[in-house]
Amino acid sequence: MSAATAVGRLRALPRRVRLPALSARMRRHLLLAAAASVLLAAGYQFWLRDSTFVAVERVTVTGLSTSDAERVRVALSAAGRTMTTLNVDHEALERAVAGFPVVRELEVTTDFPHGLQIHVVEQVPAAIAVGDGGRVPVAGDGTILHGLPVEGRLPTVEVDGAFGTERLQDRSALDAAAVAGAAPAVLRSRVATVDDQKDEGLVAELREGPELIFGDTTRLQAKWAAAVRVLADLEASGASYVDVRIPGRPAVGGLPAETIIPVAPAGSTSTTPPVAPEGTTTPPSVDPTATAPADATIPPADGTIPPAGTTPAAPAPEQTAPPTPTQPAPAAPVSGGEGGGAVAAPAG
Repeated sequence: MSAATAVGRLRALPRRVRLPALSARMRRHLLLAAAASVLLAAGYQFWLRDSTFVAVERVTVTGLSTSDAERVRVALSAAGRTMTTLNVDHEALERAVAGFPVVRELEVTTDFPHGLQIHVVEQVPAAIAVGDGGRVPVAGDGTILHGLPVEGRLPTVEVDGAFGTERLQDRSALDAAAVAGAAPAVLRSRVATVDDQKDEGLVAELREGPELIFGDTTRLQAKWAAAVRVLADLEASGASYVDVRIPGRPAVGGLPAETIIPVAPAGSTSTTPPVAPEGTTTPPSVDPTATAPADATIPPADGTIPPAGTTPAAPAPEQTAPPTPTQPAPAAPVSGGEGGGAVAAPAG
């Protein structure tokens, strides 16, 4: 490439855009604005957000229904008045009510400049734990809810040994409480008991209904959804149990229905005979290709029994229509001639 070509390409490149030079006055204004922003940020961080101009003076606590409601309200109010509406310490509020297991969550909002609103989300009783310590409501995670009012009927959970301080200690009782806590609210009042059985695992027994077999605590939401679908099906009315250990394929047992031996699907090569469920009656299977033995006797139609050693005469054959004449088969070609051609033989 020649020097002239290179110079031509360099001249063809676009020129850099040059910004207009800032005047001394403009630069001074920008520096002042930047300094003012830094001062305002520092004032907010180190003075205004913690100043008395935005200090919390009113604390409103809602959502409490436990017998310890007044103590919880006092603890939250005392912690909230140490803050400002621009600097709310959520962790400090949670530490203030850490000794009250009934408190599950705090929802905090501010009312600038001096108001603080705290809504307490309480634990919901899921079951009644029954053991050596009496009866006490518990949440789905096993939290013991002393003093929390219970509305309606709840399932009972058997506890082996002592309850514990804040949560149930018995592993089986904890799992049973988890099953009760995952139940839909409209169905929870129908659950009588939840216990851990040796063969089926976790089983929930409904009042005037079947047993629901859960097995373990995995996929509880899906298992309850499967149970609700089965219970809503009119064809499942009268079942003694519903097995939802596999949520995608719930099994229903104890229905008073006739059992039909299933037929192998088309194309199946399996030779294993079908097995009827336990407790059902099925007709004996018959081989359609089997033939009667040669010495088998056929009783006459009038119901009489022939003498021993004699063979009854076979019934007269029924009159049948004469056979329909069939068309003659096409003539077969006959080879002949020197040319190897085929010559058709005459019909008949």
